[in-house]
Amino acid sequence: MTKRLDHLDTAILSSLDADARASFADIGKQIGLSGPAVGERVRRLKEQGVISGFGVRLDLRELGYSLQALVRVKPRSGQLHTVERMIQQQPRFMSCDRVTGEDCFVAKLALVDVAELDDILRELHDLAETHTSIIKSSLFDVRQPPLLPQRQG
Repeated sequence: MTKRLDHLDTAILSSLDADARASFADIGKQIGLSGPAVGERVRRLKEQGVISGFGVRLDLRELGYSLQALVRVKPRSGQLHTVERMIQQQPRFMSCDRVTGEDCFVAKLALVDVAELDDILRELHDLAETHTSIIKSSLFDVRQPPLLPQRQG
């Protein structure tokens, strides 16, 4: 079911995307609602599943991770579930998507330095083929897509 969002919901979501720590009162001042009204709308959006959680954006370099890599993974025959578990259990994988095409997974990996790459991927080598690209820079961080207009009932 497509969630119905009005212009106030859209404004609240945009504000939270920019700063999830903004108070409901501050968001309300920006969009012309009271703080409690914003809080009620946020509660409703959470109940509907539109908002699935709140998080923090980390500067990985400040935490000692100087590199990131994209790893395409193609499990060998019969190894799909084993490889999937291994990826899930390796904490250096920050994200992993199942994909169509030649590979089964595309994962993003945090690295202190390039020498770590072999150590982290070694356990996968008997079970899967991997192709790695070092990320040189990012054009932008993860962002939300534009909110779709309401559909007429």
